[in-house]
Amino acid sequence: MRSTTKTGPLVALGLALGIAVGGVAAAGTATSAAAATTVTDSAAAAPAVRAVQNFGLSSAQAKNVQNWLKQNWGYNGAVDGQLGPESWKAFQRNLKEWWDYPGAIDGIPGTETVKALQRLLKDGGWGYTGAIDGIAGDGTRAAFRNFADGI
Repeated sequence: MRSTTKTGPLVALGLALGIAVGGVAAAGTATSAAAATTVTDSAAAAPAVRAVQNFGLSSAQAKNVQNWLKQNWGYNGAVDGQLGPESWKAFQRNLKEWWDYPGAIDGIPGTETVKALQRLLKDGGWGYTGAIDGIAGDGTRAAFRNFADGI
């Protein structure tokens, strides 16, 4: 026998509420984005890190970086304060030429990208004093902010 209970409006309300607060799928993405600080360059990590990764920069600081990348490293994207794959590809070109980045120019700021960034921040005089470990922790983020403010 068919039920006469009307669940459609409740399902729609739950779906709308889920979308409004980010949804279940977005919660997983948000968790992945937070973990992207210490991602590896593995193929399995690639989908989670294709999103924006500012490593602690404000939008204004990220715009400074994008303007620098546009002037010097072939960045052709929008100067929008969001360091996405195109920003990171341009940054990887710099890191490959000057800071011993061994990886592909793929726009994924994984472990090897962060290690090269740490070398830039340490040897370039931006205040990084930690280990070259590929983990974008507090010291890396603070030095990256110094870099963004100083370029």
